[in-house]
Amino acid sequence: MAGRELPLIGPGERLALNRMGSFDWDLHAGTLQFDEAGLAVFDLRPDEYSGRPESLGSRIPPEEGSRLDAALAQAVRDGRSSFGVYFQLRRRNGIRQWTHARGRILRDEQAAPYRVVGIVRNATTELTEFATVSPIEAGRRRITSMVQSTTDALSRAATVEDVTAVLTGDDGLERFGADGLALGLVAGGALELVALAGDSMHVLDELRRHRLDDSLPLTNVVLTQQPRFTTSMGDLSEEFPRLRPYVRRMGVDAAAFLPLIAQARSIGCLALFYRGRTHFSSEDRNLGLGLAAIVAQSLQRAVLFDQEREFAATLQSAMLPRRIPEFADAEIAVRYHSAWSGREVGGDWYDVVALPRGRVGVVVGDVQGHDTHASAIMGQLRIALRAYAGEGHAPGTVLARASRFLAELDTDRFATCTYAQIDLASGAIRAVRAGHLGPLIRHTDGRVGWPNVRGGLPLGLGSQFGLEEYPETRLDLVPGETLLLCTDGLVEEPGTDIGVGMDALADAVRRGPAEAERLADHLATSLWERWGTSDDVALLVLRRAPDPGTPQAPRIHQYVHQADPEGLAEARAVLRGALEAWGLEELVDDVELAAGELLVNVLLHTEGGAVLTLEVLPEPVRRIRLWVKDRSSVWPRRRTPGEAATSGRGLMMIDAVSARWGVEPRGDGKAVWCDFEPPGTGP
Repeated sequence: MAGRELPLIGPGERLALNRMGSFDWDLHAGTLQFDEAGLAVFDLRPDEYSGRPESLGSRIPPEEGSRLDAALAQAVRDGRSSFGVYFQLRRRNGIRQWTHARGRILRDEQAAPYRVVGIVRNATTELTEFATVSPIEAGRRRITSMVQSTTDALSRAATVEDVTAVLTGDDGLERFGADGLALGLVAGGALELVALAGDSMHVLDELRRHRLDDSLPLTNVVLTQQPRFTTSMGDLSEEFPRLRPYVRRMGVDAAAFLPLIAQARSIGCLALFYRGRTHFSSEDRNLGLGLAAIVAQSLQRAVLFDQEREFAATLQSAMLPRRIPEFADAEIAVRYHSAWSGREVGGDWYDVVALPRGRVGVVVGDVQGHDTHASAIMGQLRIALRAYAGEGHAPGTVLARASRFLAELDTDRFATCTYAQIDLASGAIRAVRAGHLGPLIRHTDGRVGWPNVRGGLPLGLGSQFGLEEYPETRLDLVPGETLLLCTDGLVEEPGTDIGVGMDALADAVRRGPAEAERLADHLATSLWERWGTSDDVALLVLRRAPDPGTPQAPRIHQYVHQADPEGLAEARAVLRGALEAWGLEELVDDVELAAGELLVNVLLHTEGGAVLTLEVLPEPVRRIRLWVKDRSSVWPRRRTPGEAATSGRGLMMIDAVSARWGVEPRGDGKAVWCDFEPPGTGP
């Protein structure tokens, strides 16, 4: 063969050894298209290739081109759905290169081939280190290569689903040189078909579960642990009449039934089906048995992994709340994602506790470690924290007692968490942190922020060091706003700063739907797929029920954060938009002025933000009421400033522009209100 006269590959060609590209051969049009990597395999530049097979003549010697055509023609005549062939080409510097092409033959409704799509790759490293390779040596290396590639592919398969994906994927049938494949596993005294691949293999769906007896060759090889190779499906049907109706519909000519044996026990069967095959050589039989042994080992490992994962899932679900209580004034959604690795199970958790006087306690936390011990500690800590919250303790006390509880357990683990008590009637939040991410809040106008929540040491560590102080941070959640708690798995990506993940979460929340359940699904889809499954994730979303009022008495709410320099301007814009929508444009200036004075008073003289509410009171006379609520118990008082004073005129201005105003106590704070009447409606 002329290729034997080509020189050996040199050091300068090593960079081309790992190239692999794709091709698309239109048999009707006679065009053969390669991607850039495919042309690189042939050492061709785009301007050197016309898109016709004849353009490869400068690289493929005539005798090698004839072998390529013969291999494809034989596969077409045999009715096969794929083909593969090794051949030699000559690079532009004259160096020989072994190349492998394999493709899928696409046929029309009359079974006539019209297109071939596949890959082409440099196969030099696997087929030659010598000037010549004998057919026997090439065959041996081909078998070695197939076994190695199958082993490599299955080495990354962790579950039974992963194994079946390798066997039934694009390269699965090509790896076995087969036209059809069926994989069965022994379960409960029966053989269950867990995977089918290839044209017409769907006819075996009727045999998805079959008792272990001698009525089928698949079950027969499981019982005898002996392989069966046949090139006469008719004879096979005579021996196994139960198979006869399926053989006719599959349209195959030969088959190999290989038992899957692990530790001297049959765990299943691998059936391979062929069209146009007339014999099985000893190499073919040895290759089939070798691949079956590799598949059996992978399946045994995968079955064990699936069993351990099911055990871990059962343990994890037993440690988390079975149900989440429902509240009329809030929507709550929870999600949990576990980064499975066999028996490894995470210590992340969430919980929702119904508290007296219309309050709710929400917590998300993470126990150190990824094992059953972490999960067991998590279960105990969750129950203890729930009990302390249910006793009515303040949030800081709840975490202090939980920290002491964890420190007294026989463990060296610590835990982080964020706990918040929410008054659903007023929207007041009392939040505490123990070395954990703080809450994320989405406001009604779409803004998203991470409020600064003071924190203490992780649970367990705080008690060990005698630092059990967990300071509270007061927040407000106005109707329609959303509070989100999560563990770090939702925002951490290996090799990336956590700030990147926090920004990504904030952006996903900003763009997400309003409803709690839909938002939780949105985050699970957008972020869990982005970060992968490297860590556990606990997610809790609480949305306070919107309070739009009624068509006759509409109402809006806005939270103004103390540290937000744009808050006042945004509040004025919201007020103006609402009044214009309600047809009360003539009150815009007065309402904006009063709101500005009250908000500035809150932001300057209290330690928190303010909740702004604007509503229409339809009776007895239609009027507007403005509320500004804060957490200070100090009531405003009217002063008489001098002519040179720069402050003290706020209440005088409110008295001038409003019809009436007043102050009411609200929880641990107060609410200042002002009424505004459209012109012509007053007494």
